[in-house]
Amino acid sequence: MRLNDLIEPGDPERIASGFEFTEGPVWIPEGALLFSDIPANRIYRWTSDDGVVVWREPSGHANGLTLDTQNRLVICEHGNRRVSRIEADGSVSTLADRFNEKRLNSPNDVVVRSDGTIYFTDPPYGIKPEEQEQPHNGLYRILLDGSVELLRDDFIRPNGLAFSSGESILYVDDSGRRHVRGFDMESDGGLLKSRIVADMDHPQPGSPDGMKIDVEGHLYVAGATGIWIFEPDGTLLGVIVTPERPANCAWGDEDWKSLYITARTSLYRIRVKIPGIQVGVMA
Repeated sequence: MRLNDLIEPGDPERIASGFEFTEGPVWIPEGALLFSDIPANRIYRWTSDDGVVVWREPSGHANGLTLDTQNRLVICEHGNRRVSRIEADGSVSTLADRFNEKRLNSPNDVVVRSDGTIYFTDPPYGIKPEEQEQPHNGLYRILLDGSVELLRDDFIRPNGLAFSSGESILYVDDSGRRHVRGFDMESDGGLLKSRIVADMDHPQPGSPDGMKIDVEGHLYVAGATGIWIFEPDGTLLGVIVTPERPANCAWGDEDWKSLYITARTSLYRIRVKIPGIQVGVMA
């Protein structure tokens, strides 16, 4: 397969700009995209009709966003060092802010398994070195009973994460090592052995960051120069070059064939030929 088999012709379209540092895009059932501007302490809402409006301020310096199995927004908050959730009535619940009675670092990105289990990464990007209480930069899960479990502590900078179609693999990138690891999953959501799936070392600035997967298993990973696209076995197909260095991406629109890209001061969009894996529950 070639890159042209996956991506519609043309360059990414800039659909909004003027931000400080965009991150965490997620498509919601109302037909809108939510995304974070971390330094601005805001979550924005974008639609093709209305453009960009402030959706939540302050946001706890929100970073990664996703939907759970009830379409509630799950948020990684740098400023509050927690994973939170906006409930149906608009109230905010803290899902995790400590492990072993010590504060988390700065939860970065988050995904939700089909059974409701929440997985998140916790690098120290949002804190000063002297503020770090955890002895590691971990990969965690929040179980259905609310308990927090450390799954792996052998990352330098764990960052973006995504499930394969069928949830047999959890992909997690390590920005410090500039690679993507794939973890085979147990039936109960635990992790088995891992392997390096993709090496994203590059002479240009930019380490692997947010990632998404399409329904055929191709990985779309934000990195140096743009969005890198890999076959499930790690073969690099090419890069969607973006005018600004990207931090994350998300599938959207009714057919899930638009890839929305958060890249520094702007929001971009490009059409693809194979739909992405949906998040949440769509009507």
